[in-house]
Amino acid sequence: MTLSRTFVSSVALAVTLITLALTPAAHSYQEVAVTDGGTITGTVIFQGSPPPMKLIIPTKDQEVCGGIREEPHIVLSEDQGVRHAVVFLKDVQSGKAWGQPAKMPDLTNLKCDFVPHVQVVPVGSDLEIISVDAVLHATHGFLGKRTVFSVTLPNKGDRVTRPLKKTGMVRVECDAHGWMLGWIYVADNPYAAVTAQDGTFTITDVPPGAYTLVVWQEYLGLTETPVTVKAKDAVSVKIELNK
Repeated sequence: MTLSRTFVSSVALAVTLITLALTPAAHSYQEVAVTDGGTITGTVIFQGSPPPMKLIIPTKDQEVCGGIREEPHIVLSEDQGVRHAVVFLKDVQSGKAWGQPAKMPDLTNLKCDFVPHVQVVPVGSDLEIISVDAVLHATHGFLGKRTVFSVTLPNKGDRVTRPLKKTGMVRVECDAHGWMLGWIYVADNPYAAVTAQDGTFTITDVPPGAYTLVVWQEYLGLTETPVTVKAKDAVSVKIELNK
């Protein structure tokens, strides 16, 4: 067992413990006209010294996967902005219509890594799982301990589509390459985003009211912040994460 497999197992346990917190309450989101909506803009930052790097030890297919390397637990900008954090409004029962995506959401196995590493996908979407590697990948998605999808991609260029029917944070692993790890937040409402390289995000057309803004990052877990949105107004928030 490698150090990287130990790390993945620890992450899996942590995700299991917070699955309920990241799974929205059971209700059907209603699309309504939002004519007086406001905007939430914000930045997610990390306070303190970055944690030690995680060690990745590819144990097979090194001609494609590469050799031993280190990767950060938290990807930070020069101003301590946190990249790859998921931000969403909790328990929103009605609001703006879902935007029409430019293309089907996808998850690519690329050089024994998942691209994108973190993404937000509307519940009910089909996900295209792709391999561009000339090695076998076994892409496996979990919601808590339950399998969401499990597909084998033996050849370069393989593409398989699977539906995402349940909301919550899906952890994606490769059963053939134990260090691979990715995340898909399956959202029950369109008020969700992934932070940009500088840690910023924008959520638009929010009906006036009081909300709970949730921020999740794979190493730091989640934090909740109350936010009030006024009609046709913009509110700015700064979320400080620490370990």
